[in-house]
Amino acid sequence: MGTYYIPRNYKGESRILYIFSIKSLITTAIGAGIGAIFLWLFSLMSLKTVGIIIMAVLAILGYIVGAVKIPTIATIPLTKKIGGEPISEIIIRYIKFKKKRKIYTYYQSKKSTKEER
Repeated sequence: MGTYYIPRNYKGESRILYIFSIKSLITTAIGAGIGAIFLWLFSLMSLKTVGIIIMAVLAILGYIVGAVKIPTIATIPLTKKIGGEPISEIIIRYIKFKKKRKIYTYYQSKKSTKEER
């Protein structure tokens, strides 16, 4: 028997520093950038350690958004629908849904008709 090459989807699998994919590195940098603003604000108030903690927490949240996928858990109905998808994709779909959502109302004018008289 011979060995055969099975193609594999390598989309998003390029790794930087072993734990960071390109997407997780970008989201971590965005989280750290927002945290840097808090670091600057808290350093003005002489609370630099609080700013560093907030910056680290936001960087970790950025990494989680970019790298973690929702697990499929059979007992939870919600995870059956979105299991295996990255958190970032779910957030993007939610934002698109909220942007396109419209509320329709029925408006009836107060003009009288022959039937109402």
